[in-house]
Amino acid sequence: MSDSIDTVLEKLQDTGHSFEDDLKKVTTANELEETRIKYLGRKGQISQYFRQLGSLSPNDRPKLGDALNKLKTEIHSKLENAKRSLDSNQNGSKEEYLDLTLPGAKPSFGYRNPLLQVMDEIKDIFRGMGFRIETGPLVENEYYNFTALNVPEDHPSKDLQDTFYLEHGLLLRTHTSPVQIRTMEKQKPPIRIIAPGRCFRKDTPDATHSPEFHQVEGLVVDTHTSFKHLKGTLFAFAQKLFGPETKVRFRPSFFPFTEPSAEMDIYFDEKLGWLEILGSGMVDPNVLSGVGIDPKKYSGFAFGMGVERIAMLKYRIDDIRHFYDNDLRFLAQF
Repeated sequence: MSDSIDTVLEKLQDTGHSFEDDLKKVTTANELEETRIKYLGRKGQISQYFRQLGSLSPNDRPKLGDALNKLKTEIHSKLENAKRSLDSNQNGSKEEYLDLTLPGAKPSFGYRNPLLQVMDEIKDIFRGMGFRIETGPLVENEYYNFTALNVPEDHPSKDLQDTFYLEHGLLLRTHTSPVQIRTMEKQKPPIRIIAPGRCFRKDTPDATHSPEFHQVEGLVVDTHTSFKHLKGTLFAFAQKLFGPETKVRFRPSFFPFTEPSAEMDIYFDEKLGWLEILGSGMVDPNVLSGVGIDPKKYSGFAFGMGVERIAMLKYRIDDIRHFYDNDLRFLAQF
């Protein structure tokens, strides 16, 4: 190539001017594509300049390379702008404007999950009875989750198919009862607490089961605490939550950490009849002595309820999975 670098740069500048002139004449998409091929195609004018880079001296190549890249970018940008302008004209679009006479758009509002609403209602009821709220870790060890609660080694709840076991002897808590043990370890009686929170079990998700769920457990430890105090507390709770006409009954049951134990049912209507809503009982003396509380001096009662079950009964919800779908159509009903 005999031309000097300055001459080549002048010719390149002229090519840019020619492109500007050709672009002004474009009125259709086909003409625009022809202009693109003329300048940016494989055999286009810009490509021809790139082929000349090899014949330049090492000092001149960067000068032409920078100028080519700059011009190529400008041409590409102007072609895109021209394409948008042609598309706009073909669609007959007009300049947008704001019509201040139109009504405003109604904003969307979030809704509090009914599960959390019921959880808050349960907390408020027990706060009104003098209970404090205690919390604990979601990741526990076997001692707090099972052993300290008088759960035998061969109990089915310890099986791998029921509990999420982690490394180093840890697990995801299967109930909020470990909070009761932790509270009794650090606090002297009298104790009056509830422990709301998330729990985890290896349940296959369906209309009534979920591997993640919520519980509220309660504990009272004091002198002269008896089963009649347990019944009176839970009866008052049920009438506060479901209404003053609520009917309640207690049935004998078994739980490793309470003795005697009972399940509490409430009567809904002729269609649903009696339905169990919680388990309860007097704290087993082994549990009290295990945390350093003298069972000859103190006694206590405990109870536990599934918040999802209560929310489903209270609002007549037929599928537990609705609580976790985040469907605004469902949440807006509450």
